[in-house]
Amino acid sequence: MPSSLPAAVPEIPVRRIDEAVAFYQRLGFTLDWGSEELGLAGISKDNCRRFLANQRHRQAYGNVAPTMTWLNLDSRDEVDALYQEWIGRAAPLSAPESKPWGLHEFAIADVDGNLLRVFYDFATAERLEANDAGA
Repeated sequence: MPSSLPAAVPEIPVRRIDEAVAFYQRLGFTLDWGSEELGLAGISKDNCRRFLANQRHRQAYGNVAPTMTWLNLDSRDEVDALYQEWIGRAAPLSAPESKPWGLHEFAIADVDGNLLRVFYDFATAERLEANDAGA
């Protein structure tokens, strides 16, 4: 049994691989492999990997759009910086905001309506700091 699990790689339903790849490339992702003919593509940016799958490829499993993927960053500043990087390349659905449930987040949709919610969990960080201070 592995000592820890690796990062999950979501399979994102898309209509056309080439259109989806073009969108993610505007956000700074790289096409690692794949094609419309294969029906599947792998893209990555830093440690974030995603698979894009067209309808023919997904037929056996039946997964459909839209999906939601959460990207957990390490600080409010990182969330804000990624928003600033992406705002000129796509149309975010919301600006970064600290929510009452303890997440600083924004959302963006790809060309197929799949959502990316980019967040920092400040509530957990504050709880850990409080526990460390009380120890």
